[in-house]
Amino acid sequence: MAGIAARPNEDRPMLGIVLMLLTYFFFSCVDVSAKWLALAGLPAFQLAFMRYFGHFMISMSLIARHGGSLSRFGTDHVGLVLLRASMLAGSTILNFIAIRYLPLTLTSTILFSAPIIICALSGPFLGEKVGVWRWAAILVGFVGIFIAIRPFDASFHWAVFLSLGNAFVFAGYSLITRKLAGTVSSDTMQLYSGLVGSVALAPLALFYWQAPGSLMHWAMLIGMGVFGWVSHEMLTRAHGYAPASVLTPFFYVFIIYLGIWSYFVFGTLPDRWTVLGALVIMASGLTIWLRERWLARHDPGRLVTRAPVEANAHP
Repeated sequence: MAGIAARPNEDRPMLGIVLMLLTYFFFSCVDVSAKWLALAGLPAFQLAFMRYFGHFMISMSLIARHGGSLSRFGTDHVGLVLLRASMLAGSTILNFIAIRYLPLTLTSTILFSAPIIICALSGPFLGEKVGVWRWAAILVGFVGIFIAIRPFDASFHWAVFLSLGNAFVFAGYSLITRKLAGTVSSDTMQLYSGLVGSVALAPLALFYWQAPGSLMHWAMLIGMGVFGWVSHEMLTRAHGYAPASVLTPFFYVFIIYLGIWSYFVFGTLPDRWTVLGALVIMASGLTIWLRERWLARHDPGRLVTRAPVEANAHP
């Protein structure tokens, strides 16, 4: 079945980097809005539904603007596309429940483990070879998670398990994205992400629905869908201007944004264990990235773990 062709790439790395910085700023807006509304008493299912419903409505409006034909979004990999969209919606639910109880800096630190999990699973799922250097980095990354969540500390909260589940589900979503890269357009995956999230979450959202308490709450609910769509669109375009090897390190700016939001909006700062865990996880992820760049430069024919468009995005 014919689908949409991918956009041609351009060599404009600085523009790609700027788009990545904007991408994670808007992703941080999604999380801070969700936490604010969750603390105001709105249920996670309602928040997640609005995040995907807004996303879906933007996609549909663009389709209508360009002639209204849905046939160009066809794909021969509909099963994998639906599974990918379902995993993204599940990841969002886990994240939105967790951020009600955990600091944003901790949930983002745990999410940083997703690229490490992807690297660990790329062998059995994608047939990629993971050598000693990257296995060592993976183990160090899991030590960083242990430091950040402090499972034997009195401050340990059960919502950490939801955040860890989010990282694993998001890693699965990213692996499927990688498998579909080059065969299914990002526009098609965008449309299915909004559609599946909206349809799957609508019954639960209606069952638990609570009326927002103010116009600002309504604006934040609608804004989550807009921020989510814009973020994924910017991420896609960023990868059209610069390779993943250039853009991947800027994934970590996300925790800086959330740290700023946490301080000014919620009056909290990450404790020293979260900071230490984040630094260890970041060092692990960057080690994997550097190793992959080295392998790509010295053995171009070797299949290595590369971050596709949206593989290091955000649920």
